Amino acid sequence: MRVISQQPVDATPGAAALHEIVPGVLAWVQPDGTWWVNNAGAVTGDDGVILIDTCATEQRTRRFLDAVSVATGGAPVRVAVNTHQHGDHSYGNSLLPASAVIVGHEAMREGLLVDPIIDGCPPVWSPVPDWGAVTRRVPDITLRSELTVFTGSRRVELRHPGHPAHTTGDVIAWLPEERVLFTGDLIFHGLTPLVFMGSVEGALRSLDWMAALEPEHIVPGHGPVFGAAALPDVLAAHERYYRLVLATAEHGRAAGLTPLQAAQACDLGEFAGWADAERLVLNLHRAYRDAAGEGEVDLLQAFGDAIAFHGGPLPTSV
Repeated sequence: MRVISQQPVDATPGAAALHEIVPGVLAWVQPDGTWWVNNAGAVTGDDGVILIDTCATEQRTRRFLDAVSVATGGAPVRVAVNTHQHGDHSYGNSLLPASAVIVGHEAMREGLLVDPIIDGCPPVWSPVPDWGAVTRRVPDITLRSELTVFTGSRRVELRHPGHPAHTTGDVIAWLPEERVLFTGDLIFHGLTPLVFMGSVEGALRSLDWMAALEPEHIVPGHGPVFGAAALPDVLAAHERYYRLVLATAEHGRAAGLTPLQAAQACDLGEFAGWADAERLVLNLHRAYRDAAGEGEVDLLQAFGDAIAFHGGPLPTSV
């Protein structure tokens, strides 16, 4: 894997690096991968560029687009794929060329249409993110299960796992010839996963679904790029974490604890060193609702509990 552009390793917008995974397939990796700091990608071919996600802010998205333009000799962006609705992967859509076609899952489009955070971020995070000149731009084309897009002869398969996982509208981008997998936020490599808008059980099921593809190169939604040799360990760590969430929820509900109380009583063990540990509270809110057969999480209550668990607003470098 070749690094095309590299900045000093920190969590500032200038710290991102563009990696060439295989010839013509690029991963934009933004340290440290915590709240609002995502990975993205670009797939090049004879017909131009297919982007995999954008970024949260104007500044971060423009750095990504500029790096891709330099690496591809200014090849036009023809298509952009959103792996899910969250703003770190989609708010930068509005900075793409007007001619670019945006693709996402139908549930992702519906979610971004009603997302209030792009209009004004509440003080859940500190510092409160400054989005810059981004506006709401949703997919032009949606899929329900799968869709294949091409640039020249290069094939990119977009697939939905068939159930809620990280969100209800997750999409992976799979390059079968190159064996490159862009997972979106179905994988958080080395930091705490987040499933409060999806399903803990569904996130568990998605692990085997991705493993069955037998990818050789994996670009997670957050954290470092890794290869096939590391995949079993990465997926196994996710599985252990999700099972901890489910066990904590089961014990907490039986003991009459709130999600916050259950999180405070939980021994994170091997996961204590993962960034964004407060996501345990959000994930428990999801697990509690699912166990009760109830619907959407109360976001105000869930984030209030996450702030209480953390001891203040959640940290971000956006």
